[in-house]
Amino acid sequence: QARLVESGGGLVQTGGSLRLSCAVSRRTFNGNAMGWFRRAPGKEQEFVAAISWSGASKFHAASVKGLLTISKDNARSTVYLQMNSLKPGDTAVYFCGGRDGESWRGLFGKLGQGTQVSVSP
Repeated sequence: QARLVESGGGLVQTGGSLRLSCAVSRRTFNGNAMGWFRRAPGKEQEFVAAISWSGASKFHAASVKGLLTISKDNARSTVYLQMNSLKPGDTAVYFCGGRDGESWRGLFGKLGQGTQVSVSP
């Protein structure tokens, strides 16, 4: 059974930083691409960032490029999302996702429960 547990969310002021972590079960993590999504109040889910299993290929949405960075630690089967220069528009529930295979291109069939990020003015 897939297990993805996000942590690191919280309340931060505009301009602040957070690092989200997603602890992934070894079976779900090994050999597979990982990604981050977010859902802001009243908005649809947004695909924020992704990384291939090898780490050679990464994706960052245009809306977050240069501000949010995905990375991972294979030894810890953990995926991270470094978030800098946060603004109120980044307020959302952030989800970690996994998909079968090396590439991050395609549907993510496994999602965690999410962690809330709130950015105050």
